[in-house]
Amino acid sequence: MANREPVESLILYYLFKHSVVNPLFRVYFRGKVYGAESIPQQGKLIIVSNHASDFDPPLLSSCMRRPVAFMAKEELFDVPVLKDAIRLYGAYPVKRGSADRSAIRAALAALEQGWAAGLFLEGTRTPDGRIHSPKLGAAMIAAKANAPLLPVCLWGTQAIVRKGSTMPRPVPVTVRIGELIDPPRSTQRGELEALTRKCTDVINTMHDLGR
Repeated sequence: MANREPVESLILYYLFKHSVVNPLFRVYFRGKVYGAESIPQQGKLIIVSNHASDFDPPLLSSCMRRPVAFMAKEELFDVPVLKDAIRLYGAYPVKRGSADRSAIRAALAALEQGWAAGLFLEGTRTPDGRIHSPKLGAAMIAAKANAPLLPVCLWGTQAIVRKGSTMPRPVPVTVRIGELIDPPRSTQRGELEALTRKCTDVINTMHDLGR
């Protein structure tokens, strides 16, 4: 992440966003977005979300009004074509089931470069799109960077790809954006847990609203 060329990356990011991701979201998935006015256009920002599909990072990013660098499981960076696409769209690898300090450093570096940092609270996909076992990584990064968190809910993405298939289905997808949440005042576990629970409750409540 430290070697990223910001200007070149932003040009490629927006080219990919407007030529591929936006049409996919708006037309193929009949995407709806609520609450976009809550997205701050400047300053450090951590976007936290639920996660149910490998399509989530680009779809969520397409709804933000600024570039978003996402943590993505390191296995995706071994997949031909996909690895280049997700790197182009701001992703950086994280080891599944570990704290992975390099990923935390990458998120902090992205924030310093003016990108928003995107994290999935559960760290992995859930079959129903709800958050059940949130991790504390987003709250930790928010505390270290003194950056507010923006809770975002993706609804419908769990149905994009059926088990055993690789073809995305044209299912309706809805993105709901909540209100900003202040970062924790310290990295003490109790504060990180309280903030993580708050983000989880907000996202799951938005998920219950459905389409």
